[in-house]
Amino acid sequence: MEKAIRERYSELILQEIMARYGIEQDKIRLLDGFESYIFEFEVDDQSFILRVGHSLRRTVELIRGEVDWINYLADGGLGVARAVPSRQGELVEVVADGQGGHFLATAFVKARGGPPWVEGVWNDGLFARYGRFIGKMHALSREYKLSNPDWKRPEWDHDVISELGWLPKTQPLVREKQDAVLRHLRSLPKDGASYGMVHQDAHAGNFFVDEQGHFTLFDFDDCVYSWYVYDIAMVVFYAITNHEDPAGFGADFWSHFWPGYRAEYELDPVWLKQMHPFFKLREIGLYGIIHRSFDVQNLTDPWVAKFMAGRRERIEEDVPYVDLQFSA
Repeated sequence: MEKAIRERYSELILQEIMARYGIEQDKIRLLDGFESYIFEFEVDDQSFILRVGHSLRRTVELIRGEVDWINYLADGGLGVARAVPSRQGELVEVVADGQGGHFLATAFVKARGGPPWVEGVWNDGLFARYGRFIGKMHALSREYKLSNPDWKRPEWDHDVISELGWLPKTQPLVREKQDAVLRHLRSLPKDGASYGMVHQDAHAGNFFVDEQGHFTLFDFDDCVYSWYVYDIAMVVFYAITNHEDPAGFGADFWSHFWPGYRAEYELDPVWLKQMHPFFKLREIGLYGIIHRSFDVQNLTDPWVAKFMAGRRERIEEDVPYVDLQFSA
């Protein structure tokens, strides 16, 4: 979280937000949060998640656009963590920070179940349902119409949302590789069948599965307008990243995920040719984010350390992220 946001936050801010949602003192607890403060709370024996962000990072219009899309998906029957109104009927509560900015609070229904690997369902059957879920989201996205044009979410490479600005200036070749993949992706055609609102971060850490196998997707903070294949690529990217056998597991995952996806949405298979460029975009973007957020000379997080091992050389030498071909 940005230092400037932490310095503006106080217990008085939280108390004001709690009052607006009718949260009692003993019914709220702080959870982990990276870009925002995240809490779990209860009202009338129901569990919710409270996210408290700041206008330094996202405008109120952007967040209204986010929750508008979330609730559109929920109304369409997709398993997502619906945004719920405050006591005043607001889906986004705005609280002045006393320094010219605002804290922005949004509440969501708490997802049922737990992470798929904890629930013991990270298997072929789930991979197929995962594909159907993403396919249904894209089918709904194709028909989505904004409730208010002022709430439009950004395009995939807009500065306010992208991860493109964190590469070290001391690594010009890595920056050149990023520029090359961006030129390629920006040249791709856009049409209603292949381009629309996407989650952009629908990895297994951002959904829960309950005992009946139902998905609930959350964390739409990075949702953007992009190609549907970008969403698909990000799912596969995180499924295989740091796996002992990324190509072997990726092939098995794909053999179940893609048929499931196509059962809900018939994306033209020609777009599968762009899987590797989108892999490279996320690989370089994640490389930059790690440079921003961690001491790369002293990595103590094992997942991050494994990802970063030899990563600069792989990027500079144009090594494909994974040795895997995607076919229909």
